[in-house]
Amino acid sequence: MIVMPESFLKVSVASQTLALIDNGRIVKTYLVSTAKNGPGEQKGSGCTPRGWHRIRAKIGDGQPPNAVFVGRRPTGEIYGDDLAARYPDRDWILTRILWLDGLEPGFNRYGDVDTGQRYIYIHGSPDCGVTGQPLSHGCIRMNSDDVLELYGRVGEGCRVPIKGIKKGR
Repeated sequence: MIVMPESFLKVSVASQTLALIDNGRIVKTYLVSTAKNGPGEQKGSGCTPRGWHRIRAKIGDGQPPNAVFVGRRPTGEIYGDDLAARYPDRDWILTRILWLDGLEPGFNRYGDVDTGQRYIYIHGSPDCGVTGQPLSHGCIRMNSDDVLELYGRVGEGCRVPIKGIKKGR
């Protein structure tokens, strides 16, 4: 059993929201988009992993809003209509990245279910990628303004339970 820390993030696949919780009180709720393939932990599934996680790393300090990332590195591009038109099928990772690690061995940590090795993030996305509908390839998408705000409010190690559609997980 994991004891809840005073501050944490709670992701709900069912409601497509992320809540910032401090001392048992919801401070802010954000709209997100989780995986179009639904919840699941298996490597290669394209699903959003459930269970307890933590922020492994914060990536993007000093980058401008809508900075484009590939492989967790800024490309020097700034997302806009021209890039969207040139690369209509690109899975955009923008502004900031909160890289997640699973905390439950055998469920979302180690082996073929390891969230960190699956490169699952909370990250910025164009607004069209954050509709309150499951659209991602496994990550948790937020609009860029929201992820920029959230990034400034959480630290590495912050706990992140991700609840699936079914009760419990």
